[in-house]
Amino acid sequence: MNEETAIDAAEILGADRSLLIVEDDKPFLTRLARAMEGRGFTVDTAESVEEAVGKVRASAPAYAVVDMRLGDGNGLDVVAAIREKRDDARTVILTGYGNIATAVTAVKLGAIDYLSKPADADDVFAALTRTSGEKAAPPENPMSADRVRWEHIQRVYEMCDRNVSETARRLNMHRRTLQRILAKRAPR
Repeated sequence: MNEETAIDAAEILGADRSLLIVEDDKPFLTRLARAMEGRGFTVDTAESVEEAVGKVRASAPAYAVVDMRLGDGNGLDVVAAIREKRDDARTVILTGYGNIATAVTAVKLGAIDYLSKPADADDVFAALTRTSGEKAAPPENPMSADRVRWEHIQRVYEMCDRNVSETARRLNMHRRTLQRILAKRAPR
């Protein structure tokens, strides 16, 4: 980062540059923390929901990057804790299991953006510093038909409180077929 970029980052971030990164993938957490420190943030990290909520209660950050699925729970609990302590915090959700239902829930809880992994430090920085009127650029590679189908299934599954039998009934599909679909990773 050159001197001019550092000055621009300081203007964008403001006085409070505290950033909490909550991620259970240690190598990714380390890389992202280093990259965000290079962009002017004062970074703190957590690897679990419990650890993150404890840090939020002690001192709520101005910025946060939270993984959706953590070893001990859901990153949305961290987003809610941040919003409870500091309503001006700018939180971004990261996930490898993106779906529309969880994105909507994240935004309702106070997240300002929802990024699918693999997201790089530039994507995260852009999401954290985007002004409220500024729109994200449309994706260069839109979702495939398989991905749209998978998103719809995930949305219905979440609406049914993750009940496989009820979801299968509503989608008019066999329960075992649905279980196989849910066990697979999201298509690209």
